[in-house]
Amino acid sequence: MSALSRPTPRFALLASSAILLALQANAQESDTIVLDEVTLYATYETEGTDSYASDDISVGDKDARSLREVPQSTTVVTRERLEDGNFTSLDTALRKTPGVIVLSNDDGRSSLAARGFEYDSLYLNGLPTPLSSIYGTQADMATVDHIEILRGPSGLFTGTGEPAGAINMRLKQAQAERAFTVNTQVGSWDMGRVEADWTGALNESGTVRGRIVGAYGDKNSWVDGVDNKTKVLYGTIAADLTPDTTATFSINHRQRDITPFNGLPTYDDGSLLDISSDSYTGADWNTFDNEVTDYIAELEHRFADGGHFKLSALYSTVDVNFLYGYAASAAASDNTVSGMRWLYRDFEQNALSLDAHISKPFQLGGMENNLILGIDHRSNDSTTYNGTGLIAGTFDLDDWDSSVARPDVSYSTKAEAEVEQTGVYAQWRIKPTATLTAIAGGRFSWYDGTVTTTTLADGSEVTDTVEVDSEFTPYVGIIQEVGANTSVYASYTEIFQPQTETNASGDVIDPRTGRQFEIGVKSELRPGLYGSAAYFDLKDENRAISDVDNSGYYLAQGEARVRGFELELSGSPLPGWELIGGYTYTDTDFENTTYANGSEFYSPQHMLQFWSKYRFQRAGWAKWQVGGGVKVFSDFKNVSRRGGTATTIEAPGYAVFDAMASYDITDTVTATMTVNNLFDKEYYERVGGTSVFNFYGEPRSVNLKLQAKF
Repeated sequence: MSALSRPTPRFALLASSAILLALQANAQESDTIVLDEVTLYATYETEGTDSYASDDISVGDKDARSLREVPQSTTVVTRERLEDGNFTSLDTALRKTPGVIVLSNDDGRSSLAARGFEYDSLYLNGLPTPLSSIYGTQADMATVDHIEILRGPSGLFTGTGEPAGAINMRLKQAQAERAFTVNTQVGSWDMGRVEADWTGALNESGTVRGRIVGAYGDKNSWVDGVDNKTKVLYGTIAADLTPDTTATFSINHRQRDITPFNGLPTYDDGSLLDISSDSYTGADWNTFDNEVTDYIAELEHRFADGGHFKLSALYSTVDVNFLYGYAASAAASDNTVSGMRWLYRDFEQNALSLDAHISKPFQLGGMENNLILGIDHRSNDSTTYNGTGLIAGTFDLDDWDSSVARPDVSYSTKAEAEVEQTGVYAQWRIKPTATLTAIAGGRFSWYDGTVTTTTLADGSEVTDTVEVDSEFTPYVGIIQEVGANTSVYASYTEIFQPQTETNASGDVIDPRTGRQFEIGVKSELRPGLYGSAAYFDLKDENRAISDVDNSGYYLAQGEARVRGFELELSGSPLPGWELIGGYTYTDTDFENTTYANGSEFYSPQHMLQFWSKYRFQRAGWAKWQVGGGVKVFSDFKNVSRRGGTATTIEAPGYAVFDAMASYDITDTVTATMTVNNLFDKEYYERVGGTSVFNFYGEPRSVNLKLQAKF
């Protein structure tokens, strides 16, 4: 299969049509529109800044604050970086982002991790929505202004979750100034994509603004038989009800149609296969279809003293259906597996997130203070029909037969889950001196979860219930300014995660608790260039392990500990030069795991991500930009434990280089070419189990994008 397949004719037609529509729209809008004077408030959008850095961030907080005001490790992926990388999905963007690990799967279905733990929620404009890699719920990058990443527990404004941290996607906002942008892309493996983005005032005064974004993409893969189609439609309206009050309503809809691939098996001892990276271990009838829709409503009032009151709601619907086959066993010495297992599932989910909070600055005893008080509520109702089975036979990994007959599939179980969580929270910032900020916060959470599983053959039911009352989550931080542009900080943060396992007394075991201590330094090295360094010590306590004295029961006695440090740099060292990069060292230790069940993922001890671009400053060359980057991972592994037996799957480290070049054809039209894996390195990017989830990294690929702005 050629890495540089010819773009399909329908995409050439789509691209041409989109550009012609853009030109027509531009011609029709040649008349100047004069807007009435509108009061402007500071925002933290990155669109149009042409920068890889942003000094403001809201993830892990309820206010947009400067990076130095957040006493935890953070990263911002700006719109400029998303454009330069030609990224279309969240996982493709984070694969090139410092401090984050992407556990590969189909585009839009990869797991995301930091500091040894997976993220289990995504935030849209600060509101949480469930993240599940298997269901492909990630947002499309056509709708996103920038991505904010926080590493380490973030329980103060979240309640339950994994200790990885939080990922917030700031969706594109409606603007008063009219603009229309069209992107068309073609690339390796018949990749084609078209995006259109319009924004502008909807009334003469500009107090009502709208934006609509649409995208369609289709791509094959270097893996034989894999295909991924994407449809996206996003719309948002913002209305200034008064000069100080704004209401916003948004809808974000996306669909995926995928021929899925669950990765390669290993040998029985966990050693990796040395076969072609385009090898496929599925069936011709593998299918995955989903529809995800997010409805977001926000009402914000801004006070004259800089405070605000905000009401927010996010309602998400997910509808997924898939059927796929994959290797049913580890590989024998002759590169064969015993059977193909199939998984058949229908999943529907309705999730609601509500938040109301007030943030107010005030003076007390001559000291600056800021108090945030709020209440939030989350509910998640889902229904899952599930069936699985085995296709007997021997399958040759060197000559895989994907034409195996489709089995007569049916559902065997139905699981109905209802989860509700309510929390009240407070955060108090006080400045005892002009250079010292102390932060104290706390949250009380109430959690109620019920799962009823029905065996469809006989109608029998099993119900599991978990309740957590008045769980307290503390937050403490201190920030000391050292000079005009540098701060040192220390913080202690927590998060908890309820568990469903029971002990020998029949009681549900205690929730897991993530606790982190972090110290660091953040600095604006020069205007627009930001650097940071941090040391962290993260513990995940009360992990479930099997009770060896009482078969079938569990104890909350396992523990994982991840320690390390991070260095990061982003922004502009010199005119025309933008960069983002970071180094992460992690040391992972699992304790009391002999009788644990599940997987233990060990992050690479050493991770380096770096990307840089330069726009030539000399006359005659200013239309050109060139860039390049590198991703370096040391060895990494996954340990699968079942009943006291452990299998270790380990992959060697690797270094992969990327490059880009762009040229401004006119003042409004730019062509950008990116080359991923420039030297065509063959490597494993993810390891999982002995039968599935072992993925090669992407071979060399080329992507060409044409962008027109009007």
